[in-house]
Amino acid sequence: MVLVLKKGASKKQIEALEKKIKGKKGIDIIKYCGSVKLKKDALTIQKDLRDEWKYCQNL
Repeated sequence: MVLVLKKGASKKQIEALEKKIKGKKGIDIIKYCGSVKLKKDALTIQKDLRDEWKYCQNL
């Protein structure tokens, strides 16, 4: 959802946008913490992904 607040908006318009924002509940990201099980160290995976282009040049 995108809410646009234009320059020169009245106080009533600002309050209406604020009400829309406060009415929405966010996503509980804590429930996803630790849900991915990795077989390698995260830093090793990141380095492998960065070096992937080296292997594709030989194709």
